[in-house]
Amino acid sequence: MTFLFAINPVSGGKGKTDWTMGIKNYFANSTHVAELRYLDGKTDAQIVSQAIDELKPDRVVAVGGDGTLKIVAEQLVDTGIPLGILPAGSANGTARELGIPAAIQESLDVVVNGKLKAVDLIAINDNDICLHLSDIGLNAQVVRYYEKNNWRGMFGYFRSVLKTLRKRRQLRVEIDTGEECIQRIAFMIVLANARMYGTGAVINPDGDLSDGRFEVVIFRRMHLWGIIKLFWRYRPFDPKYIEIIPATSVTIETHRRAYFQIDGEYRGRITRLDARIRPGAVTMLVPPDVSM
Repeated sequence: MTFLFAINPVSGGKGKTDWTMGIKNYFANSTHVAELRYLDGKTDAQIVSQAIDELKPDRVVAVGGDGTLKIVAEQLVDTGIPLGILPAGSANGTARELGIPAAIQESLDVVVNGKLKAVDLIAINDNDICLHLSDIGLNAQVVRYYEKNNWRGMFGYFRSVLKTLRKRRQLRVEIDTGEECIQRIAFMIVLANARMYGTGAVINPDGDLSDGRFEVVIFRRMHLWGIIKLFWRYRPFDPKYIEIIPATSVTIETHRRAYFQIDGEYRGRITRLDARIRPGAVTMLVPPDVSM
């Protein structure tokens, strides 16, 4: 088989020399072929698309974090070409969800020998997709500071969290799922295809990447310490503060422009978004022992 590796050189705040060497060493004596392409942060989608057209790969692998994975997944929607992950980013939430090992050798074993799993996507405003988690409000503001200051790694993320908490503001939102329409005051609204952020913080305990739906997670009034714990491997579910609504589509409107991010990529400030589920739109490579 031919494997196309799409490598983000700066994902995670450090170079990918170890990952590149690991890939080359793994395939050195293999009957398979490994083709490497490096993203440049400007024409990433074009680089991946052209490589797919040129190489006709049997499998495509994203080497980076959730943002890199999203870029590659966009090129594979409804193609049936399996998508693998080498979790080389600072946030690897989707890899965590799918049980992808963090070590190079083990994650490459999954790429070559893993089983196939159909994964849902959330279509947003008909021109974008979310594979993992999108949100309006608090966390999106964290992502914005992270990108604006070019901070990298978990320390950079922590700095962004602290800066955001000093300027946090609540939102007044209207949420319409087609079955109910509600109004809420909230710090953050999450469209959750999955269970947890890349930090390991579980915000949607019942999330499933392949169940044909997503969850709208509403973070209502929370005290400062509760917000801090939200970002760090903490399962904060408490019906007094958090509300979870299953949905297959939703329209969200805010009374003022609010920060918005998709899979760790800041998308600007919005007052409205429309989202719907696309069941089984991408085929992922997962470890053989991951339940279907």
